[in-house]
Amino acid sequence: MGEGRSTISAALNSSKIELIKMCDLNEALCKQRAEEFGFHAYTTKYSDLLEDESIEAIAIYTPDKFHAEHVRLALQHGKHVVCTKPFIDNLVDAAPLLALAKSTGKKVFIGQSSRFFEPMKRQRVDFEEGVIGDLITIEAYYHADHRWFLEKPWSLEHHFKWLYGGLSHPVDFIRWYLPDIAEVMGYGMLSSNGKQGGLKNDDTMHFIFKATDGRIARVSGAYTGPVQPVTRDSEMSCILRGTTGCSQADYMDLRYAVTTSAGEEKIITWEHKLKHYFRFEGKSHHAGEYQNYLEYFADSLEKGETAYPDIAEGIGTVILLQAMDRSLRLGIPIKLQQLYDEFGLDNPVKW
Repeated sequence: MGEGRSTISAALNSSKIELIKMCDLNEALCKQRAEEFGFHAYTTKYSDLLEDESIEAIAIYTPDKFHAEHVRLALQHGKHVVCTKPFIDNLVDAAPLLALAKSTGKKVFIGQSSRFFEPMKRQRVDFEEGVIGDLITIEAYYHADHRWFLEKPWSLEHHFKWLYGGLSHPVDFIRWYLPDIAEVMGYGMLSSNGKQGGLKNDDTMHFIFKATDGRIARVSGAYTGPVQPVTRDSEMSCILRGTTGCSQADYMDLRYAVTTSAGEEKIITWEHKLKHYFRFEGKSHHAGEYQNYLEYFADSLEKGETAYPDIAEGIGTVILLQAMDRSLRLGIPIKLQQLYDEFGLDNPVKW
């Protein structure tokens, strides 16, 4: 119930979702959340959620290494699942989870929250309506001064990588618009600030992607240095360049810019929605995005439709992230088909 704090707020403020019970191994944190939200139905046993027949879906915000097991148990107990990104940390678990979801008929939704931020939502609508024409290329980045994050002891462990903890957001933008990535090449480095802070893995990275149809895209991430003023730049951004227009959606600033096919230039902001998106101290946590995606998931279940990213798309993003990781280690381009073959998974597009 650390990151899950946002889902608690989302559920309690939504007419489409009913919060039944909260769970964390840390009872002190359970009590803290209970007092914070005035909601006192909590447990320290995951089995209590699994065995509660009134619960239709379980939202999982545990550390990455536990996702696969917690998702498996939820599906086996007949629950739909919301799982935060990245979906799983070991692709060995991918095929069994795909088979289990299919056999149970239960839905697994991956909480790629940035898709559900207001500027990104508007950018997607404009794209689908042809406002910028056909997509030529996409650029996305996440540049943030996260040196404060190094105060968390686990951020300095050997397994922690900004590739998964940070870049998974802009990488999801790439797959949202170019889902058929075939190959990736990347370079990374550990900055002097990162070394001084005790990081073990790269904190500065740049990647180039190539899709099966030949289109290219790029992503960059830098996490331990100063950033531009927000009036000039945002920590995270997605830029679409089309045949007749261009658009840019910013995060965490509620700002969107577009040049339309008619030559019109617009900058749109949503300051009136600040309290929806950021409910806690400063611009922290993701309660507004979580409410948006939980309500989308609820609507999809009610209509009998699939909510995206689904389990297959979530696994596809992990494959791409692991291909990026492999490219950093080996210093060569990596074809995603290698990973599909290695882990016995069907690739929807052969390269």
